[in-house]
Amino acid sequence: MVCFRLFPVPGSGLVLVCLVLGAVRSYALELNLTDSENATCLYAKWQMNFTVRYETTNKTYKTVTISDHGTVTYNGSICGDDQNGPKIAVQFGPGFSWIANFTKAASTYSIDSISFSYNTGDNTTFPDAEDKGILTVDELLAIKIPLNDLFRCNSLSTLEKNDVVQHYWDVLVQAFVQNGTVSTNEFLCDKDKTSTVAPTVHTTVPSPTTTPTPKEKPEAGTYSVNNGNDTCLLATMGLQLNITQDKVASVININPNTTHSTGSCRSHTALLRLNSSTIKYLDFVFAVKNENRFYLKEVNISMYLVNGSVFSIANNNLSYWDAPLGSSYMCNKEQTVSVSGAFQINTFDLRVQPFNVTQGKYSTAQECSLDDDTILIPIIVGAGLSGLIIVIVIAYVIGRRKSYAGYQTL
Repeated sequence: MVCFRLFPVPGSGLVLVCLVLGAVRSYALELNLTDSENATCLYAKWQMNFTVRYETTNKTYKTVTISDHGTVTYNGSICGDDQNGPKIAVQFGPGFSWIANFTKAASTYSIDSISFSYNTGDNTTFPDAEDKGILTVDELLAIKIPLNDLFRCNSLSTLEKNDVVQHYWDVLVQAFVQNGTVSTNEFLCDKDKTSTVAPTVHTTVPSPTTTPTPKEKPEAGTYSVNNGNDTCLLATMGLQLNITQDKVASVININPNTTHSTGSCRSHTALLRLNSSTIKYLDFVFAVKNENRFYLKEVNISMYLVNGSVFSIANNNLSYWDAPLGSSYMCNKEQTVSVSGAFQINTFDLRVQPFNVTQGKYSTAQECSLDDDTILIPIIVGAGLSGLIIVIVIAYVIGRRKSYAGYQTL
């Protein structure tokens, strides 16, 4: 369903806005900004949503996706003049806003920067948020486009900074429109030049669940998080992701050579965040329990699959990798972290220490039960004794039978 509404923008004529429910639970926005002579000066149509991670009052982390923008206004959107470049300003929800700035050169114009502000004081969107207030994330883009060309990018584009991931797709935009007519010449983004698959199409009928082809053991990578000049978290592990979506199962090995790590360390929680060209974020959240042990409490992931869709799962009620504070946890053999029915992580050559790292080195490790070969000794001894007892009992029974057979009836 399509609906049209006209919003007056001071000094810029009328803004024509079209809101359409998108394929990934977002809204497409269409903006036709006109000047004082009612000629189009800026045109834009795009879809966007935002994923924000925040800390709660009980020292855990939650992730929310902001996709339904509700009632939208465009106060502050301008065509631009000799002093100021064109600008798209969007306001939605209680304290949320988004701004795109444009600049002009001799033969090109640029999408110069994007700014997104969100309100953690909105209890509906951010329940139990520890910090309340308006937070802003600024991104410099400098995407250059030939003058009088319409920029198109159907592919999914992602901007990630701090705890905010911004998603954009089905983008059409032209600033500095000449003669009031939007150009028919299109300038494609790099992703659209190499791919014709739009990431928002989800219309295929699910087929029976397929069995993924087994993959080789993943290469182990070493990741760290710094607090100032000191290392506060260490992790070494090979990671293999098992994902099931639309009844299609896939196995993905993470390449540590193209994976980056960030995170944070606090007194009772620690975060290791991994990302790459396909993984927007893979979060491992550790917590302290009983003031003397740590464990893996939460895993969150959002990544692109080969069909262009986005796979996202979060679980903050886990209990893995338990070890005493001041030590590290180690498990060399394959271990599975079951995040949900659709997502599991196989770990190999795992060692992690999220708290009390000293001089950037691991402390003494507590090994997992899979690695503890000493438990095999009593098992082997017990099995041997049991076998010996059985042999003795059988020999005794056979001997008794022969003794009875040797007697004669008087």
